[in-house]
Amino acid sequence: MSREVAVIGAGSWGTALASVLARNGHATTLWAREEEVARSITEAHRNPVYLPEVELPAALRASSDLARVVRSAEVVVSVVPSQFVGAVMAEAVPHLAPEALVVSASKGIEINSLRRMDQVMDEVLSADQMARFSVLSGPSFAAEVAREAPTAVVVASRDPESARSVQHLFQNRSFRVYTNPDVVGVELGGALKNVVALGAGVAAGLGFGHNTRAALITRGLAEMTRLGVAMGARRDTFSGLAGMGDLVLTCTGDLSRNRTVGFRLGQGESLESILGEMRAVAEGVKTAEAVVELARRHEVEMPIASEVHAILVQGRSPREALDNLMSRDPKPEQWS
Repeated sequence: MSREVAVIGAGSWGTALASVLARNGHATTLWAREEEVARSITEAHRNPVYLPEVELPAALRASSDLARVVRSAEVVVSVVPSQFVGAVMAEAVPHLAPEALVVSASKGIEINSLRRMDQVMDEVLSADQMARFSVLSGPSFAAEVAREAPTAVVVASRDPESARSVQHLFQNRSFRVYTNPDVVGVELGGALKNVVALGAGVAAGLGFGHNTRAALITRGLAEMTRLGVAMGARRDTFSGLAGMGDLVLTCTGDLSRNRTVGFRLGQGESLESILGEMRAVAEGVKTAEAVVELARRHEVEMPIASEVHAILVQGRSPREALDNLMSRDPKPEQWS
């Protein structure tokens, strides 16, 4: 059944998800902040800034008028960078239909408040909309999704019917969607893996190979799981697509923005110069600050996240950060 869908955010990930929905036959409109991006998507079927190499479905439409995009939508998918979700959704909510199904595909933690995206949404959505709210996450590079490479993701909702509705909305022969009731775990998996990916990139930039990467992925997953469980998530969620799946992809794939930032830091570039050249957002840079504070509040040990944060904020050298991790006191392998 065709539905009217609004996708808020025309970055690479929002554009890719809008492409999936349009190819599935849904009347899909993408909101772009930049008028020239909206015009190019509608007229030339290209996103010239964030996904220039991919031809988009001819049926996909875009607009820079947020109210018009969301006004008649049955489903609203938020794909705004995490630090701007609250402001953009507050602007959109007055124009949403009360029965609209809201889905978040943003991966991050709001730095000022330390809130997950579901907590940010809870501030602006009605109680009924929050009861049906869903989160979509998992190992998925935008360019590959837009090119219809086989991909598997997960949608989490506290309402099983809403999760199934979103599952059927997105699923097709190249985009497989699983359901999960653990909103907290899926949210945290999508956010925390970006911090570990920065560390994996730093190690690669220093010239280290597979052994180091495997250690960072495995121990990074242990850190993610510890914090997630302390915050109310299910442990097994971190063994799935939103945890291990997304972590492996982001730590190993050349398309990973967070790994790329870490790699360039490892090679000696400054964070300021790296971010100054990027149009897209590397969510892990901001998330690292939030993660270190959340770990402190929940009394969870997260040495990898702490060293990544020290590189980003305190100016610690990548070599010193890696030495700090390797010279920690010997201890048993623990996951909790």
